Amino acid sequence: MAIALRNINELWAFVLTETLKRLGLNCVVICPGSRSTPLVVAFAQQAPDIEVISILDERSAAFFALGRAKTTGKPVVLVCTSGTAGANFYPAVIEAKESCIPLLLLTADRPQELRGCHSGQTIDQVKLYGNYPNWQTELALPVAEIEMLAYLRQTLIYAWERAIAPVAGAVHLNIPFRDPLAPIADGIDLTKLRFLRIATLREREERTLTQLETTDFFSHIIPPSFLSFSPPILPPFSSPRGIIIAGIAQPQHPQEYCLAISKLAKFLGFPVLAEGLSPVRNYTHLNPDLISTYDSILRNPQLAEELAPEVVILVGEMPTSKELRTWLQKNQPQMWVIDRSDRNLDSLHLKTNHLRVSVNELTEKLTEKLTEKHPSNEDCSYFQTWCRADAIARKNIDKTLQTTNDFFEGKVAWLLSQFLPSKTPLFIANSMPVRDVEFFWKPNNAQIQPFCNRGANGIDGTLSTALGMAHHNKPSVMLTGDLALLHDTNGFLIRNKFVGHLTIILINNNGGGIFEMLPIAQFEPPFEEFFATPQDIDFAQLSTTYGVEHQLITSWQELEDKLNPLPTNGIRILEIRTNRKLDAKWRKENLGKFAI
Repeated sequence: MAIALRNINELWAFVLTETLKRLGLNCVVICPGSRSTPLVVAFAQQAPDIEVISILDERSAAFFALGRAKTTGKPVVLVCTSGTAGANFYPAVIEAKESCIPLLLLTADRPQELRGCHSGQTIDQVKLYGNYPNWQTELALPVAEIEMLAYLRQTLIYAWERAIAPVAGAVHLNIPFRDPLAPIADGIDLTKLRFLRIATLREREERTLTQLETTDFFSHIIPPSFLSFSPPILPPFSSPRGIIIAGIAQPQHPQEYCLAISKLAKFLGFPVLAEGLSPVRNYTHLNPDLISTYDSILRNPQLAEELAPEVVILVGEMPTSKELRTWLQKNQPQMWVIDRSDRNLDSLHLKTNHLRVSVNELTEKLTEKLTEKHPSNEDCSYFQTWCRADAIARKNIDKTLQTTNDFFEGKVAWLLSQFLPSKTPLFIANSMPVRDVEFFWKPNNAQIQPFCNRGANGIDGTLSTALGMAHHNKPSVMLTGDLALLHDTNGFLIRNKFVGHLTIILINNNGGGIFEMLPIAQFEPPFEEFFATPQDIDFAQLSTTYGVEHQLITSWQELEDKLNPLPTNGIRILEIRTNRKLDAKWRKENLGKFAI
């Protein structure tokens, strides 16, 4: 293989992009600007092996990349120019850290001699993202020496590995360039490079450019793999009063993940409390006795006391439910957190041990050592009490929502769980949508894939993340409130680059419905202006501005009809108008009654 060369920057950028391609990079998101020109030109030349997407707004671009990385499990590269451009990546870097999503950020910069002297579009970009990246460094200025090109190659390999392991997250490389930035000759003699063949004057006149032979230089690069490790001991899980909490999780292989939890539950005889943001609720043939109404059950004081556990196994991150968290804190059970990362996932500070393995590895290890369920779990009364309580609560929830004709926003999540096509990717926005999914999502066997940004729990980049999730994917859906969507309307600028379909289920209650559930809602002023913050936006007009399809849903039947089948391309908004004050009142009056 050979590549055309015209200057040092082009050589440097080619080595960088070729290394990443061989490591497995398949998607790069580029924000426009001048200082990043060498990188942009080099990545553009790597197409179609690498998909190269141009997105105007850096914050939106970063969350789009985050969504794409959630789907693929591979690092997505972000490229921007110097100055404040890179600062707009910051919210997504935080989310990548907290959600363990791999990103590789390449921020172009001016050379050191143009810093600190009021040169245009220059800020201090070194360690721009504080402690949030897994790793960060500034590359050397481009140099046409084999030793420096080897340094660049190996630095990129390490950066790629650090984005993936031992815990996925963001890696930041700050990359300075001197002029010329465009692919024009810079007069530098490249003959000292052993693998370069310099074109003769006649060849140059005939438009034959300098060629860089690359076979040997890159031949050793392979996509990294990381060996699993096993738990040092088999933990004492045995107890007649134990539960498994299938918490928030976005596994790359959801069926295998759910199967592993099912095997663990059967082996231990523990009920599985399944968060709505876990795929477990969507694989009921693997976990037929799962508990989906735990939030309502634990609002019943008698049941909460009767079901107090001795042992808790948390797989994934702790569910959103405040009732569940308060119950665990009150009872102080022994908790085992099953997670391969180095994170501390116990925000409740219980009597907790972390097993740094995946649930798949743990299940395999247990079944290797023991083939029968532990004798101490022969008493099934605890398990059966959970199942009876769940059956009652589920029946009451379904009956209540089935007969609810008013536009109560919680019914949307309930309907989505029943009418979305099989294996639909679903992005769920923060605030009330994630809670309504936890409260009302009905267990099913549709293998729906839930996605969310529950690392930092913010509303930054909601639309852009969902578009990244849906890009080159099956027809996808996003469930969001109006404020989360409005916070990221620049995401619609991606529409011309977007390949696939995204249906946006917009719950428009003209403000922050989550705040209606908090004590501050009783204080007016300042509640409406400073907490609910209604924006009074006409979403039909907003959709027209961006060339996005918009439909106002006027009945539940109409919503059901729009959910299955989904379109195959484009973006559309299905708007459902609700009353946040009435919805908050409904939740307060009903959530505690379902398990009675």
